[in-house]
This record gives sequence, structure tokens and C-alpha cells, in this order.
Amino acid sequence: MSAQRRELAKRALEKALEVRETADFDDESPICVYELCEKMKIRVQFAALASMEGTYIAGVRPQIYLSSLRPLGRRAFTCGHEVGHHVFGHGSAIDELRKEDEANPVFKPDEFLVDAFSGFLLMPQVGVRNAFRVRGWNIRAASPEQVFTVACNFGVGYEALANHLGYSINEISPIRVQELGRMKLPTIRRSILGHPSDRPLIVADRDFRRPTLDAEVGTQILLPAGVVADSPSLGLLEDLPGGRLFQAGKPSLVRVHDPNSAWAIIVRIARFQYEGLARYRHVEEEEGDDE
Repeated sequence: MSAQRRELAKRALEKALEVRETADFDDESPICVYELCEKMKIRVQFAALASMEGTYIAGVRPQIYLSSLRPLGRRAFTCGHEVGHHVFGHGSAIDELRKEDEANPVFKPDEFLVDAFSGFLLMPQVGVRNAFRVRGWNIRAASPEQVFTVACNFGVGYEALANHLGYSINEISPIRVQELGRMKLPTIRRSILGHPSDRPLIVADRDFRRPTLDAEVGTQILLPAGVVADSPSLGLLEDLPGGRLFQAGKPSLVRVHDPNSAWAIIVRIARFQYEGLARYRHVEEEEGDDE
């Protein structure tokens, strides 16, 4: 990493810790970036933005628009990115759709800074290390399935965590980042579930460290063996060697718990590619509402 990038990463880390402290979050736990925005008085809205990841609009009442067409984890990371524009005083910004296969993209210091900020904000180094440790996994030799599971723990995408491990907190080599990047999500899902699946998947194991889990209609969620859902909005699909597989079927808040232990979470289900204010994303539909 160049001296310029190191300095930018240092600034990003310091600002991320400052923002978490100001919002009364500790320096290691996973957070909901939309709840952070509520605390910061930033209005967040989802919209079907086909050519953009997100937009930040500066002003007395700052706003963030996020593409509802992107995967859930990517939306969260993009939201953190837009918060970065806000806290660094960059002014209004439009972030176009990222081309993941673009070779040698032009280096933009402000974009690097807010990407690093989002990474440190959502995936604090102490928390990431601990997430692997409590599961008994070696972070430097972690498998794609293990990286995927920890990414779910922080509400981000698999690729975002892999890049963060290699390029921000230096836990793995760039070569290992590339190796992880070659493993595609359908292959990881098949390995975790034991069969192919074209549905988005979230894994919440017994070491899951968030009280809530955000999903949308159609998302499959692998939860610990023996847990039960308190609403049919989260339907049981099958029992697997790795846990119980559920599928989100209707917008709502669903408590999931283990009758034999204290383990419990709230699954917040939004409409598929929900458009509207973030704070209303999991409001239950009225009787007769269209999907």
C-alpha cells in the first residue's frame, strides 16, 4: 500500500471510531448502518437506481439514496460509503454502479477514503478478529464458507469482508484475497447448504452477534438447529446438517429463538427490492396489499 493510501486508511479508521463512539456504539460489535443514520439525522431512502450504487445529498437535512436493486450487504456497505461523504464534508456525491471486473480503475482519493471508512465502520478490526476467534477459525486460513458466515455476522457482502481483511486490516495477503474472490457465491451456497440454490442466503449461527437480522422476501436464512420462528412469515424449508433453513415470505418482524437456550434474534423482513424510507422497510403489509 502506498504512503498516500496508508494515510487515507488511517484517517478513515480514526473517523469510523469517532462516529461509532459519538453514536454510542462500542468499537467491536456489528451495527445497523440505517440505525446509525437515524441517530445522525440522515434520511435514507431506497430507490430503483439502475445505474447508481447510491447518492449523498448534503444540506441542512442530509439525505442518502441507495439502489434497491443491489444485494442487501452491498446496500449496507454503500450506505456506510455515503455516510463517509457526509462526515468528511465532501458535499453531494453520486456514486455510479461499480464495475467489479474493471481493470486498473482510476484511483480517486476521496472514494478510497470513504470506502475505507465504510469498512472500518461496519467491520471494526477488533470485532472481525473476535468473530473468527469465537468460532475457532484461523482468520489467515479461513475458508470461503467461513468468510461468508462472518460477513453475514456484520451484515456486509462476502467480497467486502474479503477485501477488508486483505487491504484494510492486513489479516490476509493480497494473493489470498484474490483466491477468495475467485470463489463465487453460488458455489459457496452449495457448499454450505449441500445443494444448489439460486436464492440469496444469510447465515446466522450460534455466535451471531447482532440482535437483529435484515432480510427481504425470498431470502433464505440458515439458522441454528432446533430454533423456531414465531411467525409463518419466516417459513421452515428443511433441516440440514448445518442448521435449519428458513425462507422469508412476507414483510414483518419475526422473533426466532431456541426453546432450549437463551439464543434469539429478530428477523426484519422487507419487501423484495423495497423502495421507500429505510425506517419503514420491514413494516408489515396491510391485508390486501400487493406484493
